[in-house]
Order: sequence, then C-alpha cells, then structure tokens
Amino acid sequence: MPPLRGTGANPEAEHPEYAGHYRLEACLGAGGMGVVHLARSASGLQLAVKVVHRHYSADPEFRARFRQEVGAARRVSGAFTAPVVDADPDAARPWMATLYVPGPTLSDQVKRNGPMAPAELRRLTAGLAEALRDIHRAGVIHRDLKPSNVLLSDSGPKVIDFGISRPYDSDLRTETGKLIGSPPYMAPEQFQRPREVGPAADVFALGAVLVHAATGRGPFDSDSPYIVAYQVVHDEADLTGVPTDLAPLIGQCLAKDPAERPTPDDIMVALRPPSYDAAAFIPSQRRPGAVEAPAVSGPEIAAGAGADADTHVGAAARGRKATTSGGGKRRWLAAAAALLVMGAGGVWAAGVVGDSGGSGESEGSGESGESGGAKGSAAFAPWRTPLPTSGRSTPVCSSAVGAGEEASGPPAALYCAAGGIGAARLDPADGRVLWSRHGPAGDTPSVGVVAVSGGLVHTAVPGGKLRAYDAAKGEQVWDADLSPYLGAPFAAGDTLLLVSEDGTTEALDSATGVSLWRHPLTGHRRPDYALYDGGSGLAYAFEHSAYGSTTLVTAVDAATGHAAWRRRLDGMLTPVGTSDGALVLTSMNGDAQTVGLVHYDPESKRVARLALPFRMNEPEVVVGGDTAYLLAHGGTLVAVDTRPVGNGAVRWQLETAAGRTSAPVLATGNRLYFSAADGRLLAVDTERGTLLGQTSPRLRDGKLTYASALPAPVAAGRTVFGTAPDGSVFAVDGQDPAHW
Repeated sequence: MPPLRGTGANPEAEHPEYAGHYRLEACLGAGGMGVVHLARSASGLQLAVKVVHRHYSADPEFRARFRQEVGAARRVSGAFTAPVVDADPDAARPWMATLYVPGPTLSDQVKRNGPMAPAELRRLTAGLAEALRDIHRAGVIHRDLKPSNVLLSDSGPKVIDFGISRPYDSDLRTETGKLIGSPPYMAPEQFQRPREVGPAADVFALGAVLVHAATGRGPFDSDSPYIVAYQVVHDEADLTGVPTDLAPLIGQCLAKDPAERPTPDDIMVALRPPSYDAAAFIPSQRRPGAVEAPAVSGPEIAAGAGADADTHVGAAARGRKATTSGGGKRRWLAAAAALLVMGAGGVWAAGVVGDSGGSGESEGSGESGESGGAKGSAAFAPWRTPLPTSGRSTPVCSSAVGAGEEASGPPAALYCAAGGIGAARLDPADGRVLWSRHGPAGDTPSVGVVAVSGGLVHTAVPGGKLRAYDAAKGEQVWDADLSPYLGAPFAAGDTLLLVSEDGTTEALDSATGVSLWRHPLTGHRRPDYALYDGGSGLAYAFEHSAYGSTTLVTAVDAATGHAAWRRRLDGMLTPVGTSDGALVLTSMNGDAQTVGLVHYDPESKRVARLALPFRMNEPEVVVGGDTAYLLAHGGTLVAVDTRPVGNGAVRWQLETAAGRTSAPVLATGNRLYFSAADGRLLAVDTERGTLLGQTSPRLRDGKLTYASALPAPVAAGRTVFGTAPDGSVFAVDGQDPAHW
C-alpha cells in the first residue's frame, strides 16, 4: 500500500492517496483537525474519510481526542448520524471512515441561500431534537454542535464530529478540564464549569444553531471569541428574526441555567402535532471539492411539600481554607461529578414533622408489596418521601451509623441533598424529615453525594465554599473556602483530600476543617483520587502519562500524608478496589474502552493482567472479595475473578435491560444494587448472577430526564434506600426484592 503523503505545507492542501485500504478520490473539505476525503469501499459504497493533519498526528492530546470521536461515533451510529464503517486511530495518520452523506452542511446552506424558511426551520428543529435524543440515549454528549457539524440530507439532518475540540475554531483551551467546543455555540457552563458539562449543553448549542439557521447569524455575535464567551455567560440571546412560533422554544434552549432548558423529548413534544407546512428540505448534492424555586418561610413544611413543582435545581460548588464566616467570595466553579452537593440559605424545615407515620408515605402493597411479605422476625415498612426538589433534580443520599453500631446494621440517619435542598436528615425508619437546609433559588444543577465524615455532614455551597453541619441538629459548624482547588474534596475516612491547581494535595480534618497536612505527591503533576480503603486508611492517587502509556499510582496514608508505596504501571489504569491487600485497577485501550483488569500486590510487587472477554464502554465497577462487578452502558453486568490464578475468568454475565445506570453497590446477603435512569432500583444475586427484583419506574411528570451522573442507592442492614427523578427518596426491604 502506498504511504500517506501530503502535497503541500498547508494542512488544507493535504491529499494522501490511501487511508488504510481505502483509496481517497477527492477532498470534500477541511477542518481544524483533519481533511475529509471521498472514498469507496471494495463494494463501491461511498465513504467520507477523515484523516488527521500530519502535524497533529504526533500530538498525544489530539490522538486522544480522535480516539474519543471514533468511540463516540461508533456508539451513536443511527438514523441521525453518519455510521462508522472503519477506523484506525493508531495509524501513522489516524483516520475514520463513515458512510458518505450527500448534502451540504447547514453552515454552507445558510451561506449560499440565506436563512431558512419557517417550514424548513421547523423540520430542522424536530430533526436535530430527535438526533440529540438518540445521541444522549447512547450516553454521549456532543459538546461541539454547530452549523458546520450538521449535514442536510434528504432524509433529515445528520450530526457529525463527536467529542473533539478544533484548535482553529477556538482559542479558548485549557489543559485539564478542557473547554471543549466553539465559543458561539458553547453553553455558559462550558466556560464556567467545563468538568460538569452535561446533555443540557447540547440543547443550548441547538438553540444557537437554530438562531443561525433562522437569521444567518448567531444569538451571540462578535469577532472575538473572548467577547462571545462573555456574552454567552452574561448577555441575553438576540432572537431578532426568529419566527415568532419558535422563538419561545428556542429562547428556552438558550437559558443560562441548564435546569431551565428543555430536554430533546420536551422539544419534540412542543412541536406536536407536526406542521403540514414543514415540508422536507431537498438539499443540493455535496460535490467533491423552568420556574424559580420560591423562597420558603413561615410555618414548617412537611417533607414532600412542593415535590411536584418544576423549580430551579441547586448547584455544586468548590471552595478552600477553613474560615468561620459564611459569606461567599471569589469565583465559583461547580463540579457535576462532585462528591459534595450544595447546601445554604435558611432552614426550610426543622424538627420532626408529624407524630404518627411522619411525612414519609407508606408504600403499602401497591408498588413495594405487602410489608408482611418481608422475611425476618419484624415486619418491614417500606416508605417514600417526596422532597421539594427543584428542576429535574434527583436526590442523592448517604447514610451514617451511630456510635458502636455496625455498618451492616440499620443506619442511625440518612442524609440527602438535591436541587433546592442543600442538605436534609431523614429518619431511616419512616422517612420523616428531621432537619433540612434549603438551597437558594436560581442555582445550577448538581449531582453528587452528601459526605458524612467526622460526625458532620458536608455539602458545597454557593460562593466556592464547603460547609459542615452538625449531623444531629443541622447547625453550621465550619466553612472552608476551596476555590483554588480542582474539583471537589475527596472523602477519605475522617479526612477530606483536595488537589490544588499546582498539584499539591491538602488534607482537612473533616470534624474541624483544620488543615492536617499539605504537600505535593512525588512524581505527580496533577493527581486524582479514585479510591479509599477504610481498612488500611490508604487513599489511592493516580495519574496517566501524557501519552496514556503508563499510570503512576501512589498509596497515601490519608491521616498523615505519607506515601505507603508508589508504582508506575504500564497502561491507562484507574484504581477501583482492593482485594486481600492487593490493588485492583481497570485498564483502558486507546478508544477509552475498558478491556481488562490489573491486579497489583504491593508486597510482592507482582503485576497480573486479566483480559475481559469483550470491550466495555465506561463501566461502573465495584470490587468485593476476589470478584469485580462491571456494569456497562446498556445494562450488561459481568462478575470477573480478580485473582491472578483466576486469569480474569467470567463467573457470570447478566443482561439487566437497564440503559443508563448508577454505580453498583454491594451489600450483605450476596446482594448487589443499582439504580436506573428511570428511577428503578434493581437487585442482583452476586452468587448466581440472577436478577432478584426491581421497583417500578419513578419518572417526573412521566418524562425521562438526563443527568451527568446517576446517584447510587444506599444499602444498610436489611434496608435499601433509593432515589428517583420524581424527587423522592424511598426505602425497600433488601431481604425481599421479589416483592418490590
């Protein structure tokens, strides 16, 4: 095969002869990352082949982005995308071949023919909403939807270019927590909180794309990307020229608060019934060449009051050093995958509500089955408590055991948070709200957990602060300003670990907020903490090399900051659990797919590599004993032997039929629990690999919503606590999942 070669120094002039075994016939166009060529398969099928520019081929960052694009495009191939036919992200000049889609880009169409007619615009709106729905269902966030990434075919719009950032399109790039996208079509959170960008960012981009299609310009216009960035964050969108029947819907898409934007399903519903004027767009052939949360005052509010209101969602935040004042200051950058959820403002409920049965609703025999059907000496009483959440927030909970109690027994308290609720303590026996802190209206959404550590409840609050509440009464104990730190604090026993922008790790005493130690970790530039082992008191920091070929892992004593051991291991690895003193890590390939496990024994320094039977896309993993349980997108659950002598043998495999899921949670009695995006709680027998039972879906207003992460259930003793998109917290009997 002739080698790839260019015909000039200009990237746009590159014309290699082949990509893999595909002969490249003509240049279709060029972008910041590569050139797209027309080619044919052996059967004559027309293909569009993207070949990365030569000067980016040696850049590991761009190779990684290209691998991400290939993996994302493969997952979402369907009616609204160009299906991937073949790819080689590891070639000397990485390339990807997709089915050729005849038709211009939306950018070219508007440039040549001007703004779209109302009927064409309505059809484009419906088609792109349907495309985003399918893309998000596949677990992908596009992050760079813009007119040049929309192809107009006779069968509807096709979305292309997944998960890449074009250096020619944007001067606004950072190294870690990158600003991904093109400024005129980026959502405010992509500039403010790039680590928590979720599907709602694509909806914002959709609104901007539709304004461009309707008017020939964007809703935010300037020659400077920095001015555009300011306008996106602070200014109202300019909808002049947008058809009046679509302007309100497009305006909602461009809401600053992600919680106020409609979902793709909402957009499709808003366009019903289909307009008979929305005639199909016949393109020319592409030739080669929400409502704010109300302030709460007055009498106490029972748990569940206002639970069905569609109000704002609260925001996660970051902060720094311990202080005694509660005032907010400096910058506030929220983290969507934060370990802590916001909480601030006045008390909206205090004390025990109700004397008989409390505010929690008995599940009875309808959804959860008769309590008398539960096994054990005492009858179990299921309950459900609707919390007055705002927006589309799903509550997130954490439990705490009392002094002298075993973790396997019933919890002393259950602590929950959600949009509009900073923190709340529930009675685990009946779901009554014992105390709560209200989150102020107008905050951005967040998903995370309430951290219970050092006898206190920790949440993030507006102003870039971490706030600690007395677990019994809900009174504020201390604040910590964490704004210079990356991400959210990592809870490690009675210690909170934070990593600063220069890579320094600082540990705070979770009971007092006082700094215990602060120093960089030898060999690390910007470490991440992924795992804490309560038995040994070790927190595991890891960091991938620039090329992703090795991973530096350090076991840190969380209380003292001393490194117990340090080892650089081959591969792109992530710590996920411990087994008999050994560390278990997942191993990813260049396409960010999990392909195996690594078992590392720090005493013998022996490394064992265990291959998985098939590649898994971003599985959630939990380790129990000598077994790792991997739960992938689509609901495939696999139990794998982590022992070196087991060679990664699959003990069982179960198809749970759940799409997007939370992380799995192990519990006593050979149980594994996880939540689904529709609010179901599922139980699996870890010995036999069988589904034991599941609850009914609990959707808000019957709609499936999207979040950057799903809260995991809480298992304590015989009780399993779940949360759902309808804003409720519920308890079921873990001994009797067949009657859920």
